[in-house]
Amino acid sequence: MEKQLNELRSLAAHAENRRTETGIPRVAMVQGAIPEHQLAAVYDPMINLILRGSKSMTVGGRSLHYDPATYFVMSVDLPAAGTVHPAKTGEPYLAVSLTLEAGIISNLLGDLPNTAERLHDAAGFSVAAVTPELLDAWLRMLRLMKHPADIPALAPVYEREILYRVLQGPMGWMLRDVALPDTALARVNVAIQRIRKEYAESLRVEELANSAAMSISAFHRHFKAVTALSPLQYQKQIRLLQARTLLLAAGYSVTAAAHEVGYQSSTQFSREYSREFGRPPGQDSTRIANEMR
Repeated sequence: MEKQLNELRSLAAHAENRRTETGIPRVAMVQGAIPEHQLAAVYDPMINLILRGSKSMTVGGRSLHYDPATYFVMSVDLPAAGTVHPAKTGEPYLAVSLTLEAGIISNLLGDLPNTAERLHDAAGFSVAAVTPELLDAWLRMLRLMKHPADIPALAPVYEREILYRVLQGPMGWMLRDVALPDTALARVNVAIQRIRKEYAESLRVEELANSAAMSISAFHRHFKAVTALSPLQYQKQIRLLQARTLLLAAGYSVTAAAHEVGYQSSTQFSREYSREFGRPPGQDSTRIANEMR
């Protein structure tokens, strides 16, 4: 597999230390030291393949670590914090990702037998060992960067192959469940999308459970299993991450940011922000601004 990884590293060598588009739909890459505040974010559903170095991800109270022998799958939108590390040789961190599209997975499932084992009350994110077959599919995809005229015809084929290889692996159930409407994972995802859209509103757990077509107790259990967070913890993290963006990118005051994301009390906002990010909001935004200069 080292030969495959070396070619993938060469293909992705021009990636920058932020999300770098490849010209291929839903495929991106990143390289180097990534600022901490950029790694604390709401992550879209994705398959993330590490090519060099390693990465740690913390979702709720659960932390995962992965390196070039593994890949990471996130099947729902999740607030998470990450750290990246260079290779032991000192070469910079390098990774590629494919953003998941439930409709594409659903169409692919129509051509496949339902052989994946469904795991009940399992997380919507995990790490698995990479296979030569999966690396081959990624190679075919990234080679398209050298032949952009082929992208419209061949990228959908290679995307299906990457998804197929993941579907055949230990996390295949996760892709299946998020693409099928009547699974617990898909129902939790309905509630997740509502929280993301209405994060600044006062949401009742009973209403979220109804939107997921579950009892309150079942909804709590499944939501916590999928996200490693309770529904209200999930909403709070979305609020705080959005407030951080408003403070940094839009120049909001602390009070204005607090009210914009749904806090009635700026004191409570500052307290919860400090607990989440380690500093009061004003100090945190100043520190990040200075680091970005």
